[in-house]
Parts: sequence; structure tokens; C-alpha cells
Amino acid sequence: MTSQMRPQRKNYPEKKRMLYQELQELPGKFDVIALSKMSKVRAAQLMAIRKKFRNDIKIKVIKNRVAQRSFQKQNNPGGLDYLSKELEGQCALLFTNISPFKLNLIFDKNKVFLPAKGGDIATKDIIIPAGNTGISPGPVLSEFKEANVATKIDQGTIWVSKDTVVVRSGIVITQKLASLMSKLNIKPIEAGISITLAIAEGMVLRENDLRINLADYHDELSRSFHAAFSLAIESSYPNIETIGHLLRKANQNAIALASESGYLSPDTAALIFAKANTNSQIIANQVKKKGYVPQ
Repeated sequence: MTSQMRPQRKNYPEKKRMLYQELQELPGKFDVIALSKMSKVRAAQLMAIRKKFRNDIKIKVIKNRVAQRSFQKQNNPGGLDYLSKELEGQCALLFTNISPFKLNLIFDKNKVFLPAKGGDIATKDIIIPAGNTGISPGPVLSEFKEANVATKIDQGTIWVSKDTVVVRSGIVITQKLASLMSKLNIKPIEAGISITLAIAEGMVLRENDLRINLADYHDELSRSFHAAFSLAIESSYPNIETIGHLLRKANQNAIALASESGYLSPDTAALIFAKANTNSQIIANQVKKKGYVPQ
């Protein structure tokens, strides 16, 4: 076959070839691979995360096709096929040994809120609160009216009469409403790194799987601990947490039994004498009722 007939090999840019090579190697070096969609991530945020966790998290902003082809070459995909299907839009891959649940909490703490733009989708109900807006009356009144926000004029400024939901969760924010919220300094768009999918120890964990309400989790652990502790005490199960309570309970039961049986000891003497005194008073009162008067 002549050189003219031989198929030519495509010459990929060096940066793309290096990324392809890295994506071949990185899955074998880390326990967790996570995917993040970068549509609401600012460059400054990504840079700050990279700097803060440079020893713990390897972040690669990827070309989707390069990543998909690289993952197809893996001998042990371990969930990478699921991840490949999620590669749409601007994506980043995170390689780490940090638990994906802890990783998600780390990113939640580093999120910021941004002003809305027309076309953004509300992730929760957005409320314009009651009170003084500090805005002077003018054409903006029509924007309040269009958003169905009741207002009044007081002391030369616009006041919102009551808390008003202007857009529900999952609804597209219009340009006019975004402009009004910007004037009110309302920033409803949550921005930052979030995990769309993670692979850990062969398990595929999606965004909803990784969301943990720490307050609820803490309360549930506390309730479980108290229930287990009460059961262990009731069943006299000794361990490092219960032994002190069990010994005190056993001591109290022993003293009560000894006192009830009249066994005299330094621990029971006061109880026995007190009981004897009480019994003698009862007998004296009964005898007195019968007419006996002590001499």
C-alpha cells in the first residue's frame, strides 16, 4: 500500500492528548470520582477550591468527548459508563479520596448567591419581603405591579405591603422580574460546585443521594443513641458507656433490699432508723386513738 493510500492519523493538540492520558491514569489513583456541572460556577470559586484543597482534590475541567473516549479504554470501568452518559455542557471531574458525602458538604459551604438573570430557573420559591425598599416612586412601580407585589408610598419611598412569592421553584425567571430583584438586592441564584454524580467503591451516587441535612442527621443519631442506651441499661448490658450507670443502679438496689430486710450497715443505718422512727410514730398515733396515754 502506498503512502497516498494509507489513512492519515489525526494530529490532536498536545493539551488534548495530555488530558486524555491523565484521564486514563487518574481513576486508578483515587477512591472517588465525582462529576460537577459548571454552569453556575465562577472562575474565582473554582480557583479558590483548587488552592484550598490542592492536596486532597484533583479537579480537571474536561472536554466531554475526550473523557468519554478515555473511559471507554478502562479495563475496569466501575461506574464510569454511567458517568460518561452524564457528560453534557461544561463539566469538571474531581478525583479524591474524600467521602463523596463529605465532599458535597464541603462544596455546599463554599457556595455563594448571585443576582438572577432572565432565563434562570428558580431552585426554590423566591420571596420579596415586606418592608421599605428604599426606592423612590417612579416607573419601577409598574414592575412591582406586574410582579403582583402590593406596595404603598410612605415617607417618599416604596414599601412592600406583605411578603410576596414572585416565582415558584422550578419556574423560569423573566428578565423584568430579574431586573426588579436586582434593584432590591435580592440574590436568589445559588452558585458554586455541586456534585451531579459520584462513583465510590463501585457504587454510583447521584445528587439526591449525596444530600445530607446535618441537623436532621444529628437529631436522628441522638435519638438512636438514647434509645440504645436506655435498652442497654434496662437489660443490664455492660460496656464503657453503661458501666457507671449499671453500678450505681446495682448499688441503689442493694441498699434498698438491705434496708427493707433490716440488714444494718453503714450504708443502711440511716434508712433503717428513719423507717423505724416512722413506724414508731404510726404505732404511737394508733395507740393514742385507742385512748392510751403514755405516763
